[in-house]
Amino acid sequence: MIRYIFITGGVVSSLGKGIASAALGALLQSRGYGVRLRKLDPYLNVDPGTMSPRQHGEVFVTDDGAETDLDLGHYERFTGVSARQSDNITTGRIYKHIIEKERRGDYLGATIQVIPHVTNEIKDFVLSDPGEGVDFVLCEIGGTVGDIEGLPFFEAIRQLGQELGPDRACFIHLTLLPYIPAAGEMKTKPTQHSVKELRSIGIQPQVLLCRCDRPIPENEKGKIASFCNVRPSSVIEARDVRHIYDVPEAYHAQGLDKEVLAHFRIDDAPEPDLSGWQKIANTIHNPDGEVCIGLVGKYTDVPDAYKSVAEALSHGGLANNVKVEVKLINSEEFDDEHRPLDILEGVHGIILPGGFGERGAHGKMRAARFARERKVPCFGICYGMQMSVIEAARHMAGIEDANTTENEPKTKSPLVGLMEEWTKGNEKVTRDENTDKGGTMRLGAYPARLTEGSKVAEIYGALDISERHRHRYEVNAAYMDALEKAGGLFSGKSPDGTLPEIFEIPTHPWFIGVQYHPELKSRPFQPHPLFASFIEAAVKQSRLV
Repeated sequence: MIRYIFITGGVVSSLGKGIASAALGALLQSRGYGVRLRKLDPYLNVDPGTMSPRQHGEVFVTDDGAETDLDLGHYERFTGVSARQSDNITTGRIYKHIIEKERRGDYLGATIQVIPHVTNEIKDFVLSDPGEGVDFVLCEIGGTVGDIEGLPFFEAIRQLGQELGPDRACFIHLTLLPYIPAAGEMKTKPTQHSVKELRSIGIQPQVLLCRCDRPIPENEKGKIASFCNVRPSSVIEARDVRHIYDVPEAYHAQGLDKEVLAHFRIDDAPEPDLSGWQKIANTIHNPDGEVCIGLVGKYTDVPDAYKSVAEALSHGGLANNVKVEVKLINSEEFDDEHRPLDILEGVHGIILPGGFGERGAHGKMRAARFARERKVPCFGICYGMQMSVIEAARHMAGIEDANTTENEPKTKSPLVGLMEEWTKGNEKVTRDENTDKGGTMRLGAYPARLTEGSKVAEIYGALDISERHRHRYEVNAAYMDALEKAGGLFSGKSPDGTLPEIFEIPTHPWFIGVQYHPELKSRPFQPHPLFASFIEAAVKQSRLV
């Protein structure tokens, strides 16, 4: 019997519903239960694939090629369960599906309405294909209770609560308990009003997860329980912690998983095994040293734009027992050729993450050249790899006008160009510059074959790998020979040898660029081998600086 847990939020956004959902999933998993986590997003975009990182943070890509909300990255990292296309839905996708059905005549002439048609689509999504061995499905509802765009989602989960009954449905509400310094008091009114709003649409939460920066006095817990119609033990203190990987242990200490199991009347659950999380916390808070990595990107004013990269760097630190300080450096600052690169002097490694467009591109190339000439470990990802290859073409192979057609459509030396066709499974995919932007990139997991004896083959310990992609442009295979004669090496290609996947410089201590996004598969218990090796190289560099 699969049980469903619905996580909602109130008062303000960015309270941490994604982390709370992921942490609860990890706690249930630590007791031996199978979990699946899903995200319901109320915005009208079909998916976040066309949204600016400044609007929504990074786009997380699944193995099956879905462009999803960044919270799915938290779900994967905390539980190790790979997300799927069916784990993220938006209002846009729901309406698109309904309109397609209406145009086909599937509704037999019925008037299409929010209730029951939209709410039924949402319910079908929640209940669909949870997978084998799943005991709990956790559904996070994006936005804040009271948002007009979220009403169909709240109505849908209200209906599910009625249909499934209390033995199979539990509602957790995440809210804020602010401390007012001038009054010297923690205020419960925002929580009371948020729960009142939730109850006004027919949902009575069973557990309140109260975000705060200090302990909740017992009398305040009692007041919240009384006004919000929950047991005092169901008012869970969600205090700020030093690191997100401290959250599972902190929530367990406050009794979150115990309270959820009590709601479902499960009294024979095994005790949780949190030894893995304790080991990670110990490494994070008691490292053997520290390295500084310069992240040179164009969206550095929005740290969530590089969330998975930052987490993967942290995992690389865990693998080497060191703390990783990420210095965010705006690549646009280096677009001016005369601007000094002194900010890079003290870093122990440089990472060039993905991106799109001309702005900041030259700055990334200058950072790549700095790393190449100064022998600083350098890791280029997707667009960062392409800029590294163009820089190498210009200054190693002497192709002075090397460029990408993304930024210079009429370039005479297109080192990087638009992919017009590729193979996905047994199917040929074709695209051109007029194709719609949304969902048309090379998305999801693709295999690659590594060159025997190369640096990446040594790091992976294998010759055949599979990694997640998200890009429209690809390094032009016609220039591979020229770059390899100049000292580079394309050490990874698609299995048919037509698409360059990995570029490295064998004479450099650590200079690797990859066309895919390895950060999407890195997890605290399984750091990605490339990030672990990169941080290891940064540790060696730190002893030289």
